[in-house]
Amino acid sequence: MFSIEKWKSGGKWTNWAGNIISYPSEMYVPRSIEEVISVVQHARETKKTIRVTGAAHSFSAVAMPEHIALSLHNMRGLISMDAEKQEATFWAGTYLYEIGPQLAKYGFALINMGDIQEQTIAGAVSTGTHGTGVTLGSLSSAVTRWCFVDGNGLYNEHTRGTDELSETLHVSLGMLGVLVKVTIKVIALYSLHYIGTRDTLTNGLATFAQDIRQHRHVEWFYFPGSETIQIKRMNAMAPMYQSQWSKYVENIKLQIVENGAFFAMSELCKWQPSFSGAISKLAAANVVEAEKMGISYEIFPSPRSVKFQESEYAIALPQFEACMEEIHATFKKGHLHVHFPLECRTTAGEAGYLSPTQGKESAFIAFHMYKGMAEEPYFTWVHTLMQKYQGRPHWGKQSHLTASHVHALYPHVEKFLAIRAQYDPDNVFFTHYLKQLFIG
Repeated sequence: MFSIEKWKSGGKWTNWAGNIISYPSEMYVPRSIEEVISVVQHARETKKTIRVTGAAHSFSAVAMPEHIALSLHNMRGLISMDAEKQEATFWAGTYLYEIGPQLAKYGFALINMGDIQEQTIAGAVSTGTHGTGVTLGSLSSAVTRWCFVDGNGLYNEHTRGTDELSETLHVSLGMLGVLVKVTIKVIALYSLHYIGTRDTLTNGLATFAQDIRQHRHVEWFYFPGSETIQIKRMNAMAPMYQSQWSKYVENIKLQIVENGAFFAMSELCKWQPSFSGAISKLAAANVVEAEKMGISYEIFPSPRSVKFQESEYAIALPQFEACMEEIHATFKKGHLHVHFPLECRTTAGEAGYLSPTQGKESAFIAFHMYKGMAEEPYFTWVHTLMQKYQGRPHWGKQSHLTASHVHALYPHVEKFLAIRAQYDPDNVFFTHYLKQLFIG
C-alpha cells in the first residue's frame, strides 16, 4: 500500500515492484487545484517535467518522475454524488480501496474493479486499468467528466462525448495534464456470488466462449506447463455483507497461502529456476475450490503480498483459444522457467485513441515473474508472441514497445499527439520515457 511518509523521505523514488527507480529533484503534495496550478507554472518556468506518481503501482516507467514528482495523496475523497444521474465525482488522488465504502453509503458501487485496489482513481483511468467481464469496459470507460490542470497551467473541465478530446482523455497516461477531479458512472449497490473451481485447460478452452457470456465475470489462472487451470466466476446479486468472522477466516487463509506457501515456493524457484515447472504443477494440484458472497468491493480485490514483475497484453477475443494453445505448447517444452500463473481476463471493446482494445472485445493475458528472478528472457518471448497476435500492452505494465510499434498498433496516435501538444505545448508532462514511446 502507498505510503506518503516513505514517498517524502529522501530523493529516491521507486514503484511497488522495485524495478523502476528515479531521483526527482523536487517532490510536491498539493492540497488544492490552486497549488497544482502553481507547481505546473513552476515547471514551465524552470523547463522541468512533472509526473503524477499515483500509488506507484505501474510496472512500466509511465509514472516515473524525471524532475518533479507530484502526489495527489492530499486530494482524496468523494466530492459529490448525483443519485439521479448515477454519477459520482471524486478527487483524483482517491485510492480505489477508499471508493467502495464511500459509494456504499449512498447505495451505489463501481461498475467493475480489477483485483488490485491500491491504485489512485487518476492512475487507474489514465492507464486503462480493467477488471474482467466481456460486457464491461475498463475504469476509463466509466468516466463521464475529466477535470485537469493542463501544461499551460489552466484548469479544464470536459464532459465525455464523441469529440477528439474525449477520445484523447479516455486513456491519456497523464500526458495532457494533472487530473484533479473525475466524475464516473456508478450503479446501484450490489454483491457478488463468487465460485472458484479447478478444471483442465482442454475443458476450459472448449467452453470458454460460452462461459464468458453466461457469467458477469470470468477469470482464469493458467499454471505454466500444467493441464490444470483455476476458474473464478462471479455474478451479481442483491446486497449482502460478509460476516466479520468469514472475512477473518478468509484473510487468514489468504495470508497463509500468499505469504507462506507461495512465497516459499517462489523463493525456491529463485534459488533454483529449474524447479519452476514442478512448482507450477504443485501449485495447480493444490488449487482450492471456494465459494463466497459479499459486497462487490469486498470480493473483487485480492491481496498481492508476493512481489513480481508483470507484462500484460490485450488481443482480439476470437484469438484467445489459439493463443493459449500456443502458450501451453511452449511451456510444455520446459524452456521457460516460470512458476507464476498467467492471469486471463476479458473486456468489452471501447473507444479511446490509446485504448488497448481499439473498440474490439478483448482478452487480456497477464504474465508474471517473481521479483528477483530474471524476467527478461520470459518477457522477450511474450513480446515476440504478442506481435503475432497484434497484442497491445497495458500501458502500466512492462513491455518492449517502441515508437514504431505504437504507431503501427494505434492508428489514431497522431491525432492523440496533436491534441496533447495543444494542452501541453511546453512538454511539461512529456518525459524522456514517453518521448521514446511515442516519438522515438
